[in-house]
Amino acid sequence: CTVDSEVALRVGGDFFFDPQPGDSPVKLVLIAGGVGINPLFSMLLHIADLQGYQEGKGNGYKMGTAKLYYSAKNTSELLFKKNILGLMNAFPGKITCRFHVTQQSSQICQELQPHVTGK
Repeated sequence: CTVDSEVALRVGGDFFFDPQPGDSPVKLVLIAGGVGINPLFSMLLHIADLQGYQEGKGNGYKMGTAKLYYSAKNTSELLFKKNILGLMNAFPGKITCRFHVTQQSSQICQELQPHVTGK
């Protein structure tokens, strides 16, 4: 997004992302805190699956980008962090993530360091 961009926000309720072949690509921004990552992680997996189809079988949907912002007290409470890193590596530039920790007291592992902000 840029300054003055229009965005749609949704809080609570049902979470799904089900684009159809021929739909215009979208840029998703996903924001999660703690265990709230569960439905958004499912969406990331679906996005990765769609991207795989795009590259292999060609289902007709052109994927945009997905940016995940995920916050927890510390890196040990970041659920699915290894899986999320794997998705970022598998789909560079298409799936990105910024982890934010609010009460980190130990050293952040080197693999996560480039993606973590906070204390």
